Amino acid sequence: MAPYLDEIVAAHRAAAERDGRPLGALLEQARRCPSTRGFAAALSAGPGLAVIAEVKRRSPSKGDLAPDLDAAAVAAEYLAGGARCLSVLTDAAYFGGSATDLSAARAAVPLPVLRKDFTVGAADVCDARLMGADAVLLIVAALGPDELGDLLATADELHLDALVEVHDEAELELALGVGARLVGVNQRDLTTFAVDRDRAISLAARIPHDVVAVAESGIGGPVDAARLAEAGYQAVLVGESVVTAADRAAAVAALGGHAVAARVPDAGATRR
Repeated sequence: MAPYLDEIVAAHRAAAERDGRPLGALLEQARRCPSTRGFAAALSAGPGLAVIAEVKRRSPSKGDLAPDLDAAAVAAEYLAGGARCLSVLTDAAYFGGSATDLSAARAAVPLPVLRKDFTVGAADVCDARLMGADAVLLIVAALGPDELGDLLATADELHLDALVEVHDEAELELALGVGARLVGVNQRDLTTFAVDRDRAISLAARIPHDVVAVAESGIGGPVDAARLAEAGYQAVLVGESVVTAADRAAAVAALGGHAVAARVPDAGATRR
């Protein structure tokens, strides 16, 4: 793992070890939650590139972005711009987020919501469901292969979609090997924080046609979004460029709707 990811994941694992709540009770609570809104289905529901717009107060690499944002108001701006889904940071220490941000954003709009956080155990998946999320993030670089498969199964059991995040070909193969149906390619290097805008393009052909493909990071405007749509990505997940925009609705609108090209996997793409 990259140094910053190692530090963040270690903090989350330490918190998980201190969590004395019985997992069985958490699972039972989560099973009783109202129906989810269908995160992955929303990304495939309409023509053109879908936008997952992110409620994001700060980041470890850029510092404060919109520390005083009103999550409900931002969600409404994103909806006005045509966002198909929301992503909400709930990590407090490194991103300034909270479960309250997620609950407020989801209550304000009818869009499905991803809990954007560092999932390290089944309790985290339960918490995502309990705070109202419709999808959970699983970062391959932060999890062992067995953990990844187990957490994906827990998400399925609780009717949560799982956005499985990868950074390279090896991680993509791990994600596909455990049956991921929603894959995000993060174009940000985990060591240097640099963005490689060709990373998602280079991996597109290795993502099977029946997997919903999402490009993440480094999407600054419509030119970037159009390139990714041409490579066959059904959606882009965008945080910094939309949350810091003077007109958030217009920024989201400029990213969405590009024609999505058919993605033809190469011979090396595998699925379980």
